[in-house]
Amino acid sequence: MPSFEEELAGVIRKQPSDLYILPHDRYYQLSLAIKGNLFPFKQVTRDYGQRFISYLKYCANMAVSEHRRPQLGAFKFTYAHQKINLRLSSVGDYQGRESLVIRFIYPLNDISFNFLVPHQWDTLQEYRQQRGLILFAGPMGAGKTTTMYQLARQLLPKQVVLTIEDPVEIDHPGFIQLQVNELAGMDYESLLKLGLRHRPDVFIIGEIRDSQTAAMSVQAALSGHLVLGTIHARNAYGVVSRLQQLGIDSYYLQQVLTAVSYQRLIPLVNGQQAVLCDLLNRHQFSDLFSGTKKGEMSDEWAKDLQQAVENGKITENTARQYQQG
Repeated sequence: MPSFEEELAGVIRKQPSDLYILPHDRYYQLSLAIKGNLFPFKQVTRDYGQRFISYLKYCANMAVSEHRRPQLGAFKFTYAHQKINLRLSSVGDYQGRESLVIRFIYPLNDISFNFLVPHQWDTLQEYRQQRGLILFAGPMGAGKTTTMYQLARQLLPKQVVLTIEDPVEIDHPGFIQLQVNELAGMDYESLLKLGLRHRPDVFIIGEIRDSQTAAMSVQAALSGHLVLGTIHARNAYGVVSRLQQLGIDSYYLQQVLTAVSYQRLIPLVNGQQAVLCDLLNRHQFSDLFSGTKKGEMSDEWAKDLQQAVENGKITENTARQYQQG
């Protein structure tokens, strides 16, 4: 069997987003998430699987002797002269069999950044020039953080960019990067207050998930900052409803909300992936504020998918799969 370092390098060589180490009765199954799909990688003995998990937990400063309670950890692994960030999550099932999942976070320069509809990137850059609050929605792994970083990095070195994340996903030497630490009293709200005193030009908020963070994000945008953030919503229109649920008055939303992007990574026929956005600007929110528009995908989303089929970029099946976002 290869050493654990060689095993991990062999996994990273395939550029997965995640590695799953899952227990079965007589073996461990290693599976890789690649471009949105899960593929079996190899089966290993239970002993090897348990020792591999222990090695990874040790690297991530997790409690190696604890096999049942949930644990989180992180460490960096050097591969091909690049440092890859690994985020680990482990837990034991009802029989005490431990499983572990790793999220791989690659350097920004190594991430494929391609738009299914190229002019959408130009539109996002135009929105960035308007300042205010620009929010990104979409499921985990849709590339939202990468999009925000790519938008903000173009403002360097003339502007100061400060990020607040839980955890920091991508190292960027040009940004001031702050990480949430609840145990140390460093939550999103307190870091945002600190950030305002630090006088950056641009904020990147890893996730707006409570009323305090939402209110502080709106305050930062109202005070003239460009604020880029992610928020949980099933579509672009749903972002407005989510902010209202978090206590933000429609009056302030109309003042501060510059644009919303619901984003997915769409698999292409050539085996690659491309970003597709459902983009809404401030002029498209009026029906939502009045309550006459329900959350759904825009007409442009369906048109963009169909155009990609006609251009041979994606299959009909892929278009149907992503029709509802």
